[in-house]
Amino acid sequence: MNWLEPLQYDFMVRAMVMSALIGGVCGLLSCFVILKGWSLMGDALSHSVVPGVAIAHILGLPMVLGAFSTGMLAALGMGLVKARTRLREDAVIGVVFTAFFALGLFLISLHPSEVNLRTIVFGNILGIARADMVQMVLISATALLVLGLKWKDLVLFCFDPGQARTLGLPVHLLQLTLLALLSLITVAALQAVGAILVVAMLVTPGATAYLLSDRFDRMLLIAGLMGAVVSGAGAYTGYFLNGEVGGCIVVLQTLVFLAAFLFSPKCGLCTRARGATP
Repeated sequence: MNWLEPLQYDFMVRAMVMSALIGGVCGLLSCFVILKGWSLMGDALSHSVVPGVAIAHILGLPMVLGAFSTGMLAALGMGLVKARTRLREDAVIGVVFTAFFALGLFLISLHPSEVNLRTIVFGNILGIARADMVQMVLISATALLVLGLKWKDLVLFCFDPGQARTLGLPVHLLQLTLLALLSLITVAALQAVGAILVVAMLVTPGATAYLLSDRFDRMLLIAGLMGAVVSGAGAYTGYFLNGEVGGCIVVLQTLVFLAAFLFSPKCGLCTRARGATP
């Protein structure tokens, strides 16, 4: 077997580079998702962008515009329903994201020739166009810039919104900023793993890093590196296995998580078992 064979093809090089880029940014954002307890929110946003993608395809608009619009609309809708009712947050998220996902499937069923459902659900990183690459790079750069400028404020908001409010930080604006970043990077990650699996890229790296470190700066480093390396490796592995790139990426991320769950130096299952052995 020629291990360098995938590097001979431009589409494979593009797939590995773009997967690593999106995976790295998703890894950084996943730390905030874990810290804030927004795992269900990531799931909701990944499904809520589907009708936006369908509408953009049907109207001939940029996909990012439609997907970002419906993602933010869903996030704001969840906030409004939660504020105006006594429903628990998980119920609100469940109602809103299933409604948006169903709307997306309905629109696609009305215009099956304009919209490729398989591309939305599973992604198509191997067939990514140059325009989509530029879009993913711009989204990633924007997300990294905002995180670089505001990461301390966002960390304080995620740790303790009350303390952030006491210090005069614009809590609602920080929440909106974090939701906007999640919506943007969800749109970019759709190309790599699709709407169903994008939530894994927004949760698993952060969850893995949480098991390996109790310091947030190290957690960011671990999750970012893990997201980038594993996503690039997933695209590379998919070539030899002839499997969906998105599935390979998420399976590899899950294996890394299981390794951390079992062998983490501080809280790994095997580590604690050895410590309990007399």
